[in-house]
Amino acid sequence: MAGSNHGHTPAAWTGVIIAFIGFCAGGAFMVMDQPVGFWASMGVVLLGGVVGVIMRAMGMGQPKDAHPVHQLTGERAPAHAEG
Repeated sequence: MAGSNHGHTPAAWTGVIIAFIGFCAGGAFMVMDQPVGFWASMGVVLLGGVVGVIMRAMGMGQPKDAHPVHQLTGERAPAHAEG
């Protein structure tokens, strides 16, 4: 997706970072055989998704009218075409 802004927003980065921390902690708790810690970490993973959705609703995500660069509509030429 060269040239697109897909996922390069504060909402996306924050949600992914929170979910990544949850996955890492969940893996550690699984190895340590701590089921309560594992399920708490899975809650953190879900929290990452919720935070991302809330931040997108607050306007920190991809605009709804944004289209990928390679997408064509109507009679428009591709972004790389000259003329």
